[in-house]
Amino acid sequence: MNKTDFHSTQRSVIIVAGGSGSRMKSDRPKQFLELLGKPVLMYTLEAFNRFDSTIDLIVVLPADQIPFWEQLCLNHDFVIRHQVVAGGDTRFHSVKNGLSALSVCDLVAIHDGVRPLVSQTTIENCFSIAQKQGAAIPVLPVIESLREGNMEESAPVDRSRYYSVQTPQIFRTSTLLKAYEQDFNALFTDDASVVESAGFRVKLVEGNRENIKITHPVDLRIAEFFLSRPGRK
Repeated sequence: MNKTDFHSTQRSVIIVAGGSGSRMKSDRPKQFLELLGKPVLMYTLEAFNRFDSTIDLIVVLPADQIPFWEQLCLNHDFVIRHQVVAGGDTRFHSVKNGLSALSVCDLVAIHDGVRPLVSQTTIENCFSIAQKQGAAIPVLPVIESLREGNMEESAPVDRSRYYSVQTPQIFRTSTLLKAYEQDFNALFTDDASVVESAGFRVKLVEGNRENIKITHPVDLRIAEFFLSRPGRK
């Protein structure tokens, strides 16, 4: 595949933002928390717009949060073009709602709204591999020791066999649409698990360490540090 083929590919991103903020000990959903004066979700949208200003952006939010997001966009003069879709009862159903809003495209990425630090390299590599092989997800080797069990009884496991999984998870559109014809299963932990359950293979791609999922208060401090660095890509 040459550069012309890659840059002429039609791409969409479904950004799923259904967090409540409970683990943040905040009344405000975590995707709307301010990070250096701007909501987390805006940084996430900017990352994909920076990668491709023509990309089709779909944001999936709980229905009762949509008016608040629209007001935030007005307050911050946020003008990046995107479509907003109401989510469902689970992440699976929220992604399915996002898929129903897709325009014609070759590749579709699913990304967590509270991962604002995804690198341009991670985005590009995942799109490139997905175009070649059908499905690509960013991962990182586990670097800490792991134990299996509970607080009363446990045993060590071989960490070299394990990876932590990030987003964006990117797929050929036809593959993802086919996979989401399945009924919901509680074992679906992410989009890759849905796709694999439908019989498709997923290629692992190296992610970036900064691509954290903002879940706890300390994560905001970490994100602030990375966003404040000069020359951040």
